[in-house]
Amino acid sequence: MSSASDQQKETILKLLGQKSVMKQNVFANTIKAFSLLKEVLNDTEEEIRKESVKIDTRISIKYSDVGPQVAQLKVAGDVLDFYMHTNVFEFDRSHQMFKTGYIKQNELNSYCGIINIYNFLADSFKYNRLNDLGYLTCRIFVNREMHFFIETRINALAYKYSGFSTEPLTKEHLKDIINELVIFAISFDLFTPPFDVVREVSVMEIQEKNSSSVLRTGKRLGYMSSANYDDEINL
Repeated sequence: MSSASDQQKETILKLLGQKSVMKQNVFANTIKAFSLLKEVLNDTEEEIRKESVKIDTRISIKYSDVGPQVAQLKVAGDVLDFYMHTNVFEFDRSHQMFKTGYIKQNELNSYCGIINIYNFLADSFKYNRLNDLGYLTCRIFVNREMHFFIETRINALAYKYSGFSTEPLTKEHLKDIINELVIFAISFDLFTPPFDVVREVSVMEIQEKNSSSVLRTGKRLGYMSSANYDDEINL
């Protein structure tokens, strides 16, 4: 009869062989997905820039490979910031995915890597306005089989990709997602804040305003808190 120590070791090795290997596969797929995403972003920059100069040469289109986990696409006055998380996540059991046959068949399919996409004002980076707000517009989840789904309030994307895909993530999927994100970013306007919200300002804020980092700006919200985001974006 094996000792308690042997049983524990067997449990540890079993977990390593199942969950740890699975998480390594998810992470590898997330890296692969992010690499594909960067290729699509580069292609998108070239395609849009080539046509935008015919509209107005002042329109700036630029893709930046910031690092292994970060990429940016600047389109006119907007920046889409793509950030790949390095960890693997599981979902709460109340999540709707656990009702699907795909997850019931193998619950290991529910573990995912995440690519977050934020929308910022381009001027926030240009003028180093560190207090400016950016907003999460989309999250791409990728699992061990390279299947994916997204969370977003952009209706055109939510309609198509709110559940796990039946096929692995491709450049065509990413192209569609990026195009919709660009459309949303351009359409999502900066609204002036209500007068009463910004009628008071401290001496320090005025004295330091040349640093462009004190008075906070964000799309639609002006200087309002992010707690109002759900009500204000009106998606």
